[in-house]
Amino acid sequence: MDLAYIPSPSTGVINLGPIPLRGYAFCIIIGVFVAVWYGNKRWIARGGTAGTVADIAVWAVPFGLVGGRLYHVITDYQLYFSEGENWVDAFKIWEGGLGIWGAIALGAVGAWIGCRRRGIPLPAYADAIAPGIAFAQAIGRWGNWFNQELYGKPTDLPWALEISESANREAGTYHPTFLYESLWCIGVALLVIWADRRFKLGHGRAFALYVAAYCAGRAWIEYMRVDEAHHVLGLRLNVWTAIIVFLLAVVYIVISSRIRPGREEIVEPKAEKSEKIAKADEADEAHADEDATADDADAEPEDAAADEDADSDKDAERGADNGAGSAAKS
Repeated sequence: MDLAYIPSPSTGVINLGPIPLRGYAFCIIIGVFVAVWYGNKRWIARGGTAGTVADIAVWAVPFGLVGGRLYHVITDYQLYFSEGENWVDAFKIWEGGLGIWGAIALGAVGAWIGCRRRGIPLPAYADAIAPGIAFAQAIGRWGNWFNQELYGKPTDLPWALEISESANREAGTYHPTFLYESLWCIGVALLVIWADRRFKLGHGRAFALYVAAYCAGRAWIEYMRVDEAHHVLGLRLNVWTAIIVFLLAVVYIVISSRIRPGREEIVEPKAEKSEKIAKADEADEAHADEDATADDADAEPEDAAADEDADSDKDAERGADNGAGSAAKS
């Protein structure tokens, strides 16, 4: 009997009247909000304007969800299109099944469209949101916990995951690979944040570091899983994908650092234009203050001359009065 383990929820759905609230969907939604919120903070720190990350995410997120689902369905087609299976289940995204490789690839296409519409370089945007994506993955992996899926090999470790019996799984305690990947993603996010501050990564290198670091962890975590998957030369397909993508990310970092060292000075032309307008307004206000001061200075001599003329007139009037008095006495 296991003395300690991580229990799994008895159900991944809570029915609020006629509305089903699914834990998997909640984890995905919360992850997206965290990614956009933190990406917005990093974008503003890089010189961008508030709201830009959210505007581009309107394109990136739907593309990413479609890409993630397509990758899952294509690589696990036997779950939906083999004999005895219902192909309609391929559209039931709430039951789980999003491939991060497809989500990032097609999400990048959506981000490219959003960036192009705003005249923003995609690499700079990718660098800003990279840690947020890692945090989003860390949160999203808990959706697998709600669905009791993607666990590892049997184990009796204190942090083993309890899985209940179902039509497609056996009851027991297994490695909580969802937890391993969640913790790894948090580490990846912190690594990218530190490296970006330390080395001022630019031109997509922060995003490439995130990709490489994630792939390094995904390879060994994927190797621990026991769910059905396609194998190539004895390794799971996702392990090969992680290896290939890792190498591509490392090559990009090396080549990019040589071709485009340093970091972009301007990430959003609109922000630069707004800054120039603000500076111009400040200059106009300064000139206006200088003109007002000059007008005051010019007005002072005129006021002094006017005072002198007034004094002369008074003296003349006094002289006239005295002359008239003398004549009267005569």
